[in-house]
Amino acid sequence: MFKANRGRCERLGGVWPIGSIADRLRLMNSIGDAFGWAFKDPSWLSKIVVQGLILIIPIIGWIAATGWLMMAFENARAGRNELPPAGFHLERGIGLFGVYLIYALVLNIPAWILDGIGAASTRALQNASGTYPFFSNSPLSGLGSLWSFLAGLLLDFLIPSLIVLTFHNGFAGGLDVTRVWRYATSNMSNSVIAGLIIFVTGFITAAGIIACCIGIFFTAMYSISVQAGVAAWFERQQSAPAAPPAPPLNA
Repeated sequence: MFKANRGRCERLGGVWPIGSIADRLRLMNSIGDAFGWAFKDPSWLSKIVVQGLILIIPIIGWIAATGWLMMAFENARAGRNELPPAGFHLERGIGLFGVYLIYALVLNIPAWILDGIGAASTRALQNASGTYPFFSNSPLSGLGSLWSFLAGLLLDFLIPSLIVLTFHNGFAGGLDVTRVWRYATSNMSNSVIAGLIIFVTGFITAAGIIACCIGIFFTAMYSISVQAGVAAWFERQQSAPAAPPAPPLNA
């Protein structure tokens, strides 16, 4: 359902403030805009470097980076070509961080069970042999690894929806599984495209290992800025009215 008053568009619980004409000209018009969005801020390098240094701090740095993501998403969806200032954005990040953590844990529980059973069966075979030969990993361990990979793909598919719904509805919105799934699947092509870009950002993050390993913290922050742009594009596409049906052909 769409409401024209106050320039707002609502669908499936998501809200997209259209804003001024100047802002609309700077919105994410294509998924590719997400890769270059960060560089439109003249201070992009210093912000990414400082936030990357904060990311080094275990847990606190991760929550702060998630808060930075939420602030970046807010700017991107409003058409502001500006990265958030670096800092300890713990209040903004704790909700989405908790949502990510819970989804990752729940989705990977079957993988851990399969890995555990596989490791136990391998040890049992080694103990029964008496000579401790080198056994290959149990097929269950391989199945566990496959499950973990598929769970990661599913999480990538859901991340844009999790960002949007947590932004609008907080921690409870991200954990509303039914609503998240309905929002993600309301237009599968948008979700698949956005999820694919989220998957690619994992490789961008990993590329930082080349720079003496510590570079991963800075490539991670750039990847987060891309994810913010992807989520802004995704929300806009999901909130757009459906195209009118084609007129019937004249006989």
